[in-house]
Amino acid sequence: MLLRNLVHFGRLLRAAGLDVHTGRLLDAVRGIEQVGLASRDDLRHTLRTMLVHRREDFDRFDTAFDLFWRQHSAGGGGSLHAIGERPREISVRTARGAIEAAVPAGGASESAEPLTGSVRTWSPDDVRRRRDFAGLTPAEIEDARVAVLALDWRVAMRRSRRWSTGRGRTVDLRRVVRRNMRYGGELFDLPRRQRKEKMRPIVLICDISGSMETYSRMLLYFAYALARSGIRLEAFLFATRLTRITRYLRGTRSEDVMRAVDRAVPDWSGGTRIGEAIRAFNRQWGRRVLGHGPVVVLISDGWDRGDPAVLRTEIARLQRSCHRLIWLNPLLGSPDYEPLTRGMQAALAHVDDFLPAHNLESLEALAGHLATLAAGRAPRTRGIRHAPGRMAG
Repeated sequence: MLLRNLVHFGRLLRAAGLDVHTGRLLDAVRGIEQVGLASRDDLRHTLRTMLVHRREDFDRFDTAFDLFWRQHSAGGGGSLHAIGERPREISVRTARGAIEAAVPAGGASESAEPLTGSVRTWSPDDVRRRRDFAGLTPAEIEDARVAVLALDWRVAMRRSRRWSTGRGRTVDLRRVVRRNMRYGGELFDLPRRQRKEKMRPIVLICDISGSMETYSRMLLYFAYALARSGIRLEAFLFATRLTRITRYLRGTRSEDVMRAVDRAVPDWSGGTRIGEAIRAFNRQWGRRVLGHGPVVVLISDGWDRGDPAVLRTEIARLQRSCHRLIWLNPLLGSPDYEPLTRGMQAALAHVDDFLPAHNLESLEALAGHLATLAAGRAPRTRGIRHAPGRMAG
């Protein structure tokens, strides 16, 4: 916990000769609650303001800070592990008792536990993983793009129509004849075969209407990451009309891909007609891309200006034609969200998984979900929210 780290940091400062007592550590806790943990520099300046009161102690504080608040790096040996606990979760009343018990009045104890090893410390990565895409700065969006591309995107396997040598129950008749010719036609050896397995393809249908503007760009990086992972992908965008963008995602640079998609899609940030878009998909592309039991991922906030009856009919048809229909809704990341729009009410009865897609943590959970899909149609998953330390279904 961050509170425990502050206690250990206070010990280190006392051992270095700084006058850091319980009251100043409590002031530091209050300061962190007000400033937040947006960056490592914010933490440094907040602690230095609250804990250092003599000019000659600045150098010793900076040395102690760099020694203790190190970020974890792979292969770093003694580097500290990282968490991103939010300061607003720290109770000052609880902090007083913990600090008074852990920091002795006469200075750092020789028997105090080591300051390195398993002690966890602050890291910006965990904070950003839980931050909504709508609130990211341009620099953080770039970091998130890299993180999405680095995720292990896989889909559960399916049995194909092709056969391979194996320990299946089916006898391989061609190899039976060939192998037993040496025995004069007597059936001594019965080689068998089994179905080959391939990853299920994914069909991605993403809403780029005005209400999705703060999320659609980041979710395009998600589509690009799927295309680069080796998964067989078909991708479509829609607002008032449906546009296939599969071939544009084959580019080698994400910047080139985004520019190509911008030129190809005429209705960015337009109105939303989800039912008409799915009907266009079912009529024009359904037979072409739904023939191998794909997982269909529909991304939308559910705001629909079309006829709910059309949406209900077309999404039911789509769900019957695929292995699994997953609806990703960025608004589901809010704890107060309820699917009360006409579009969501019409569609939810035909959706297998209703999941959030508002931050990196939710996309990481989606990657794990795709990799563990059951061979058959599993029970539906509704309203999974991702919050620190809990997943409620």
